[in-house]
Amino acid sequence: MSSQQLRPRDPNTLSNYDDFKTTHTVANLNIDFSKEQLAGNVILTLEAAAGVKTREITLDSSHLDVLDVEVGGSPAKWDLLPRTEPYGSALKIQAGSVQPGTSVTLDIRLQTTKQCTALQWLTKEQTSNKKHPYMFSQCQAVHARSVFPCQDTPDIKSTFEFNLRSPLPVIASGLSTGASQFEPGKDGLPGTLLYSFKQSVPIPSYLFAVASGDIATASIGPRSAVATGPEELRDAKWELEEDTERFIQAAEGILQTVPYAWTTYNVLVLPPSFPYGGMENPVFTFATPTIISGDRENVDVIAHELSHSWSGNLVSNASWEHFWLNEGWTTYLERRIQAAVHGEPHRSFSAIIGWKALSDSITQFGEDHEFTKLVIDLKGKDPDDAFSSIPYEKGFTFLYHLEKLLGKEKWDSFIPHYFSTFARKSLDSFQFKETLLSFFASDPAASHLLATLDWDKWFFAPGFPPKPHFDTSLVDVCYALADKWEGLQADKSTFTPKADDIKGWSANQIVVFLERVQDFKSALAKDNVEAMGEVYGFSKSKNVEVVSRFFRVGLRARDEEVYLPTAELLGRVGRMKFVRPLFRDLNEADRELAVKTFEKNEMFYHPICRQLVKQDLFGKK
Repeated sequence: MSSQQLRPRDPNTLSNYDDFKTTHTVANLNIDFSKEQLAGNVILTLEAAAGVKTREITLDSSHLDVLDVEVGGSPAKWDLLPRTEPYGSALKIQAGSVQPGTSVTLDIRLQTTKQCTALQWLTKEQTSNKKHPYMFSQCQAVHARSVFPCQDTPDIKSTFEFNLRSPLPVIASGLSTGASQFEPGKDGLPGTLLYSFKQSVPIPSYLFAVASGDIATASIGPRSAVATGPEELRDAKWELEEDTERFIQAAEGILQTVPYAWTTYNVLVLPPSFPYGGMENPVFTFATPTIISGDRENVDVIAHELSHSWSGNLVSNASWEHFWLNEGWTTYLERRIQAAVHGEPHRSFSAIIGWKALSDSITQFGEDHEFTKLVIDLKGKDPDDAFSSIPYEKGFTFLYHLEKLLGKEKWDSFIPHYFSTFARKSLDSFQFKETLLSFFASDPAASHLLATLDWDKWFFAPGFPPKPHFDTSLVDVCYALADKWEGLQADKSTFTPKADDIKGWSANQIVVFLERVQDFKSALAKDNVEAMGEVYGFSKSKNVEVVSRFFRVGLRARDEEVYLPTAELLGRVGRMKFVRPLFRDLNEADRELAVKTFEKNEMFYHPICRQLVKQDLFGKK
């Protein structure tokens, strides 16, 4: 496929955003825990494109009750079309006569439904202190349309105002402008406050975020706070306060002339059903509680989500076909932050772990699968089905290759140029290529090097990219210990495991060791699995990164001792990084237990996770 081939900019939206573009969004929503529903209105300001000929505005919606639509303050004709899987129902609105270049305002009354795929509602019994209910959103990739009608594409960016009424504290992806207008409750229900937020930097719809529950907040730096449940606050503060500001300053050093645009950087640690490691919602990163491990070993998730403040949030992929522009850049910046804070060997160390994740994802899809390409075809497909480590790690590998090709000094001069050029905009891979070549056009040596790149192969070839050379100084000891276990497995070693084997190791070194063990040609014998868990304490580890990988070693060995602990872990953790591989492995080891475990915990999982695990276990219907 030629990189010059023209394709639709975003095939995963039903909106006619080439004709009208949303410039401002006001969300006035009541958070009703008793009905598990958001209800209210959204006001969209859209600008008509030059030369626009249609009088019809088409928005994305999915599983929404649309109650009424006004255009410019007057009732409008509108129609909610039949559902088109997997994209929902197009909302067509007659806008009347709109002159090119002028703006039109839509006021849409709505309420969410039980089928909403962006929201998860937790009863008070599902929360840690069991005192209050909780709700949170996860709109990436195409789920904002299940909260409110919108142009649900990363190619459109809008400023936002949030006015959210709730009986419990609220967090949103904007700067707080306060709480006001208390209203007493009726019929025994608690009173409510109106929580207001403003986002003056334009963001795509997938970065719309809201959470409400029993939330307490503490400072973790001069421009940062952590928010979580009251009982978890102290541990979360300790986990994050040492590194957050250091990460921000390191990022600003790398980005040079492109400052942090969002004023404050904060972290909301969500309940355990949150399906991702983190979600880069502006102002407040939404994070998994699995990063609060009591050892500060998993806080590099924050370096990743912070990096999204530039790659993804400030500069966005134009469609999910070019997702690597978000995640590849973010993974690259995350590892540059690690190098700045911890030293260059840590960048290679993280990249080695990432290469293993890339290998697993490519193996899972198959080396010739469309979703193993850097730029993928998503026409008629659900972007969630393509989600994997591939855009993260294949994207990182491409950018790392460019750094090595051009030399770090020249490459570093391009980084701030790229982010300043596309700040507050969206782009595709072809614009990235054009910008890189243009930037170095006056440098004959760099231009010659870039001319050697096979762009179409990097963008469109499935399977593995060329593997870079990484510094293995931090992993060699992990590989050496794994080799001893493999020798023990083959009865070719007198090796006797002891706790001192891993003394002084970081959790990530243990992860590398366990992933090496996972790749043995033959599974460990059951007694070796049990010895490993006992001697090294893996089976009792509180670090989910460690214990999940140990359970996978045991599942592969068909060690029944890990079956029930795996099932119990799957009832406590909703992060898909752990949930999906563990369910796949448990399904192979004990199909009955896997199905029983899913059915028991199905409503614990976020709708996105629930759907994907269901596909893993029962196939796609």
